[in-house]
Amino acid sequence: MASDLLPWGQSVFRESETAVPYLTFSRSEWAALRANVPLSLSEDEIAALRGRNEPVSLADITEIYLPLSRLLNLHVTALRSLNSMVESAFLGCPRITVPFIIGIAGSVGVGKSTFARLLQAVLSRWPDHPRVDLVTTDGFLLPTRELEERDLMQRKGFPESYDLRRMIAFLAAAKAGERHLQVPYYSHDAYDIVPDRFQVVDRPDILIFEGLNVLQTGSERSAVASDFFDFSIYLDAATADIESWYVDRFLLLQRTAFRKPTSYFHNYCDLPRDEAEALARRIWHRINLPNLQANILPTRERARLIVRKERSHAVGEVRLRHL
Repeated sequence: MASDLLPWGQSVFRESETAVPYLTFSRSEWAALRANVPLSLSEDEIAALRGRNEPVSLADITEIYLPLSRLLNLHVTALRSLNSMVESAFLGCPRITVPFIIGIAGSVGVGKSTFARLLQAVLSRWPDHPRVDLVTTDGFLLPTRELEERDLMQRKGFPESYDLRRMIAFLAAAKAGERHLQVPYYSHDAYDIVPDRFQVVDRPDILIFEGLNVLQTGSERSAVASDFFDFSIYLDAATADIESWYVDRFLLLQRTAFRKPTSYFHNYCDLPRDEAEALARRIWHRINLPNLQANILPTRERARLIVRKERSHAVGEVRLRHL
């Protein structure tokens, strides 16, 4: 698969061999860019933020997330300064501060949710932008009833399973500085949108927008999600590793969350391990892998930053687009 075949550079200042020019950093090279950013999370805080089967250590915070937070802080500060200077000079009046929006994309099972939560935590420690909200595209999935009516339950997570009109309207309103925006609440337990429950987004300093297809361009609409991003990140890994992580997570959920009588997947909780693993692999190959191949992976080179994970879940390499 293309995710495993594209070459990765060896030197910090060597351009990628792919079509889009990137600077490639080894883990140690990236860690050196932390400069003097202080460690802001404790072991207990990291433990509360990590995913169910995703090991994250203090070393990951100091070597990956803190350099990234420094880079993003520089972008936020520079954009605020530019917007203030240009619009004040041109319009003759100060501009309201609107959210700096960061898009995070990647496959099911690659660890986007944990990455986004940890990034939110380290960014919120900066005094320049303490209010950091995290919104996932799950809230913009069509309700189960509508997915069933459209025969899309086996396409959940594909672009057509989202309310794209509502998603784009939310991003446009957020970027315009509108207040008290409502995002539908998605329950992973119920595997559905919860009626009359919302996440409220009220003009944060930074908005992290995380989801499978946030970098996709194929749409009949005049705008796509990435039009509203100030920075974008793609979380990458070898396809075989992502499949393995997905299966491991499914088996863990089978022993935990699926046991709740209210869980949409409760019927799977007593499957023998070999049957549960076979089921997880069928779901991966029937739904998640085709979505990755057709809709998610082709958007990777649109990201400003590509974060490449190794089989251990640790980040091994980072690519920063410099054009």
